[in-house]
Amino acid sequence: MTGMTSALQSGLPLAAGAASEHRTLIITLFSVFVAATLAITVWAGRQTKDATDFYAGGRSFTGFQNGLAISGDYMSAASFLGIAGAISLFGYDGFLYSIGFLVAWLVALLLVAEPLRNSGRFTMADALAYRLKQRPVRTAAGTSTIVVSIFYLLAQMIGAGALVALLLGASGEGSRRWIIGLVGLVMVLYVTIGGMKGTTWVQIVKAVLLILGTMLITVLVLNKVGWNISTLLGRAAEESGKGKAFLEPGLQYGKDGTTKLNFISLGLALVLGTAGLPHILIRFYTVPTAKAARKSVNWAIGIIGAFYLMTIALGFGAAALVGSKSITASDPSGNTAAPLLAREVGGGAGSTGGAVLLAVISAVAFATILAVVAGLTLASSASFAHDLWANVIRKGKTSEKEELLTAKIAAVVIGAIAIALSIFAHRLNAAAVVALAFAVAASANLPTILYSLFWKRFTTQGALWSIYGGLISSVGLVIFSPVVSGNEKALFPGMSFDYFPLGNPGLVSIPLGFLLGWLGSLLSKPQPEADAKYAELEVRSLTGYGAH
Repeated sequence: MTGMTSALQSGLPLAAGAASEHRTLIITLFSVFVAATLAITVWAGRQTKDATDFYAGGRSFTGFQNGLAISGDYMSAASFLGIAGAISLFGYDGFLYSIGFLVAWLVALLLVAEPLRNSGRFTMADALAYRLKQRPVRTAAGTSTIVVSIFYLLAQMIGAGALVALLLGASGEGSRRWIIGLVGLVMVLYVTIGGMKGTTWVQIVKAVLLILGTMLITVLVLNKVGWNISTLLGRAAEESGKGKAFLEPGLQYGKDGTTKLNFISLGLALVLGTAGLPHILIRFYTVPTAKAARKSVNWAIGIIGAFYLMTIALGFGAAALVGSKSITASDPSGNTAAPLLAREVGGGAGSTGGAVLLAVISAVAFATILAVVAGLTLASSASFAHDLWANVIRKGKTSEKEELLTAKIAAVVIGAIAIALSIFAHRLNAAAVVALAFAVAASANLPTILYSLFWKRFTTQGALWSIYGGLISSVGLVIFSPVVSGNEKALFPGMSFDYFPLGNPGLVSIPLGFLLGWLGSLLSKPQPEADAKYAELEVRSLTGYGAH
């Protein structure tokens, strides 16, 4: 989380107050939450017998259960901590993240959920490889899945490490690195022991806890302002130090031409990115039918919608009751706004109520992070084992046991990469990092998925151009953007190679991904059996006939 380390080193009031006086209580409550979720994982792991269990939870979950699990997967540290922080510091402009994340589900529901469930088996590449050349397409899709997952992992890992450091009262770079390492270890355990079954049940439990925790804070915040939302917004504007501007567009975006373009770029990435996120896409394979997949998305939209409405109370409540100065003093990007608000509505610094609510909300936030991280690691390790190892490197000549072992080894390696990268990314806002993952997913994955499902003329060359073009352009533009260098909040603040002015590459890389897919297809000859294959895929994707 951005700036959390500096907050720890400077003797953050949260740690110094409630955490030091009630640390035993906080650690006990926190440990109970973690132990409970780990126990669920071990229980589910004993029921994992084959690849279908490990990758798709045996396709045994109902639409409602999968809807809860999707919600648990989607409502990440960026949603709970990052968006609350963004709203508490930027008001109206911060709330745009909530709107973007929610609206994105309509794209997933209307265009992707049902046909993708019918077309694939375990991963996104299964659907793509059905009508295109297996090896090159699986290589490209597997690479893209791993890159998107690692981007998404960064926000979760830093959040988890900083949150635990905050509760333990730990300070210093060394302590934070050890904590991030331990979080990574727990994450790998979740995946290797529980597979999709364990991960799904943890996500279900976590979604329920997160909704209940957010509802509790919302009720307490509204009670503090006499159940008057106008009073809440008025106090938030006053305490922010920015007056009416806090409740109007333009505080973060709209200052000049660049920030306006950055807003459009962010909006594109948020709205289109969800339908290309690997860890969300594999959730559609955990239900037995396409109807259940559609039902699960309907449930997810309702649950996620309710949650994002409550982020108004979290963000504006933090601005009104904690104050922007106190929030930025603890964390310049506002990622500690929700825990600080929990302490405040629970009774304030030093109170038992404040300490208990702080521990509960922090534990829920940590469970949130672990569940999302487990889902991401599972998606990327499954893609490596099933797409790259089994179908590309071994050319289909591998046993199920060997493939599962490869997936577990891949989970360890991807976890290690995420740990190593997250140590350097602590200055970045969680929601902003996740928005980058959305941009990469929308640039590389979404064009290929849509073209494959709905365009008869789409070819293998078009798929490769689209995936690699979208991937290289989005990641390349991020590298040369203000996110990586050129300012004090960047990944490398001492360097300056920010030649691309926008903080999110979506405005350029998403249209480019679609353009390259179209151009690559037109400049190549379709395979002789392409028409027949597309006809088969069309029937299968729309009706479910022949689906696994």
